[in-house]
Amino acid sequence: MPRLTSRGTETAGPGKYGDGGGLWLYVGSAGKRRWVYRYMIDGRSREMGLGGFDVTSLAEAREKAHEARKLVAQRIDPLEARRSTEIQARLVAALSMTFKKAAETYILEHRAAWRNEKHASQWERTLSAYAYPTIGDLPVSAVDRALVLKILRPIWATKNETASRVRGRIEAILDWATVHDLRKGDNPARWRGSLDKALPKRGSARIVRHHPALPYRQIAAFMADLHSLDGTGTRALEFAILTAARTGEVIGAHWREIDLEAALWTVPADRMKARAEHTVPLSPRTVEILSEMAALHGQSGYVFPGGRKGKPLSNMAMTAVLKRMERDDCTVHGFRSSFRDWAAERTGHSPEVVEMALAHAIGNKVEAAYRRGNLLSKRRQLMADWATYCVEGEPAGENVLPLFSNTQS
Repeated sequence: MPRLTSRGTETAGPGKYGDGGGLWLYVGSAGKRRWVYRYMIDGRSREMGLGGFDVTSLAEAREKAHEARKLVAQRIDPLEARRSTEIQARLVAALSMTFKKAAETYILEHRAAWRNEKHASQWERTLSAYAYPTIGDLPVSAVDRALVLKILRPIWATKNETASRVRGRIEAILDWATVHDLRKGDNPARWRGSLDKALPKRGSARIVRHHPALPYRQIAAFMADLHSLDGTGTRALEFAILTAARTGEVIGAHWREIDLEAALWTVPADRMKARAEHTVPLSPRTVEILSEMAALHGQSGYVFPGGRKGKPLSNMAMTAVLKRMERDDCTVHGFRSSFRDWAAERTGHSPEVVEMALAHAIGNKVEAAYRRGNLLSKRRQLMADWATYCVEGEPAGENVLPLFSNTQS
């Protein structure tokens, strides 16, 4: 029979008070009270907490003890049963994690390993624009092939490159969720053996949109206009054109990469798209630009510093120069195409030398072995010819012969 009363449980001093049937009230020296169920199972004496006195009434404690006694009578350990229930509840909660939350966690965990913050921003932007509206609020465990196709089909033909990236990012997040036991089964965003049966191949769907490039025959006039302008962004753009380098490589250029005496710029692998060190021979004009930057800003830190101390120019600084010149017919990246077209159509420089100057990755193993040497002397001549062309342009007359000055491979 129950022995405790509500009033008695409130006034009892430190000690242990039994209510019967294994239910006890423990009162600590500081007056803290808690309910405990004591029982024997498989020859072992065990105790299971039933809650604090401040949140569990006497009647509730008796009900909990009653449920526990029924389990003991069935030879089921109440503590083990409760742990199993808690684990199941946590599993259910995990399986209900939304795709958006899974994506945010994935990005957070991988951000440090990505080359720059821009990469993480691209993930966030594309997922927000294309994936979240459809599956963002759904449990990551509920994402299936039909939902992935619902995301991809509207943009597969018109924005194929973006669609392909979105697919790859969804696939990576779902793989992460599987590894963390947040979902089960095959990955519905996987291409091979899955989506490749439902969507046309990228090659047949892709609509190639090149960066607008200035025709190389107009480069001398453009460079003359550019040379007349002042500013760090202007000199950075001129340097980018003369070296045929990418925007990120130029604005991230550091003085420790520059050897003015040898007229070389060595870009470390972690700043290159192909993840391989790239050495750029510097023409006399690019050395002049570097000397000008050194006189203005010193030879420590970034070659082309931005407005904030210790920071380089922004990604848009060179684009802003083009806008100031009211040139909407070309882009910064497009000047690499101008360089390549000029080299192919107006010179005798070998394609291998030109491709190496552009720091393009080599897909063919035989060609890669051939090009293992950096062909520095040939590339130095190539860049010198390009710098000359950027100043002088086309020779007078219509019948123009290609340049072949010491360039045969």
